[in-house]
Amino acid sequence: MANSRSWRPLAQIEGPFRVRTDDITALNVVFSDSFSERYRRDGMVGVRVPNLNPQVWRYAIQDADAGAMLWRDGRGDIAAFNMVHHSGTEGWMGPLAVRTEYQGGGTGKEVVERGVAWLKAKGAKIIGLETMPRTMDNIGFYSGLGFNPGRLTITLTVDAQSTDRAPELLGRLGARDRDDEMLAARALVEVVAPGYDFTREIELTDALSLGDTVLLHERGRLVGFALCHTAPLVEGRTREELRVLKLVLADDASLDTMVRMLCDFARRSGTRRVAFRIQGEYGDIYRRLVAMRARVRWTDLRMALEGHSETRPAQGVLLSNWEI
Repeated sequence: MANSRSWRPLAQIEGPFRVRTDDITALNVVFSDSFSERYRRDGMVGVRVPNLNPQVWRYAIQDADAGAMLWRDGRGDIAAFNMVHHSGTEGWMGPLAVRTEYQGGGTGKEVVERGVAWLKAKGAKIIGLETMPRTMDNIGFYSGLGFNPGRLTITLTVDAQSTDRAPELLGRLGARDRDDEMLAARALVEVVAPGYDFTREIELTDALSLGDTVLLHERGRLVGFALCHTAPLVEGRTREELRVLKLVLADDASLDTMVRMLCDFARRSGTRRVAFRIQGEYGDIYRRLVAMRARVRWTDLRMALEGHSETRPAQGVLLSNWEI
């Protein structure tokens, strides 16, 4: 989710500086205050956006690496931040927020433009973000910086349920087999969407114990995988959802099998449901999930920089979550 804009600036800020893990508490304050105020302006008075799980922040910071940027005011407090990610040629920004009193005076523009410049320097061919579709201010702000609105991303959930066979998980493999599967996953992504690379996200998920990667084989060949987080997104919450961050299939005929595997993994990991974020280009996948009694939970508007939009693969499926 990306949020920016309001009415007047304060003193000049400095940055960008690289985000560190000891900034997490302060990041949560800016994140919660900024988005809570955004909801208030949209008429949802009384909504308080909760803090994110510190472990999820660690994932975002480490995944962004040098793209994790923040700006400070004259007292050294965080005035704005932008987590800028790239997975090979795919680049996106989020979370992104500007402290309420610094919105509207050019800070948001600098934050976004710095992120775009960093992604271009990294060779990103896709540059995008997601924002709240009901918030005209945000859509207008990003449009003014060269971003075009695309289709909605629809979050759907399917209830956890057991199957006869436990899913194969990358994290349970021995070191040699894990290395082989990582190479196979990278090769599969290259076939479905040349230039994309989810290696870093898979490795970080394992290193931070946030979840696992479900593997789908046919005749001994990897034909699909799904990178999932089971750790709570919100600080202090119990496990409620298994969130699918990346899903790649060589053929969409494997979708039903993968969904069943994910539902079983959710049950075994103590989560109640599986959350899929379906990009608007995948109307057929959306209908199939609805037929499985998936429930619509949320919508986001996907926006891409002019000349840097994504396209659906000619064959197979690639779902890439542009949020953490």
